[in-house]
Amino acid sequence: MADQLTVSVLGTGIMGAAMVRNLARAGHTVRAWNRSRDKAEPLIADGAHVADTPAEAVRDADVVLTVLYDGPATLDVMRQAAPGLRPGAAWVQSTTAGPDALGALADFARDQGLVFYDAPVLGTRQPAEAGQLVVLAAGPAEARDTVTPVFDAVGARTVWTGEDGAAGSATRLKLVVNSWVIAATNAAGETLALAEALGWTRPGSSTPSPAARSTWATCTPRPA
Repeated sequence: MADQLTVSVLGTGIMGAAMVRNLARAGHTVRAWNRSRDKAEPLIADGAHVADTPAEAVRDADVVLTVLYDGPATLDVMRQAAPGLRPGAAWVQSTTAGPDALGALADFARDQGLVFYDAPVLGTRQPAEAGQLVVLAAGPAEARDTVTPVFDAVGARTVWTGEDGAAGSATRLKLVVNSWVIAATNAAGETLALAEALGWTRPGSSTPSPAARSTWATCTPRPA
């Protein structure tokens, strides 16, 4: 395939492993590394090569994709990978690193001659396994053709937030969305608790009581 790439995935937890599988399914050559190798070995059956070290995993890679614990962990692993990095390769940083960590990551990318993309994702295990994540991405427009096949393999949609990955616009947007999800979840829980306390739902259930359904039917406007 014309867009076949060699992609290195560093970090094969729930999200990283799903990305590995979808990248391999899309026809890319995938090299995976995880701090605990035994957690990465099942990916061999999906067509991935499991490397013993970060440097081995990134050797000759067109794209390096990091899906690690946090910013400091990502910087540590990338320093281990440095002997194998190819100048000009794209680094897609998908760890939720936080804005404060991005400066050091971008500096490392510049020192190594890498094209840096800040690209956290939205979604949980199920959309990750289905390749239906939303990718929030920021990075230079001139190299997007290289990373787009990776984003297309792991996600259903890519939202570009800027052309400077170091500015952290994608990471900042993810933090905003995460905050909204937490607030909405808490508000829904409080609303259901209030409804139950006032007798408008059955105890332990979000199903309205018979009285609530009757009142709701009376109060709901009907079409003219």
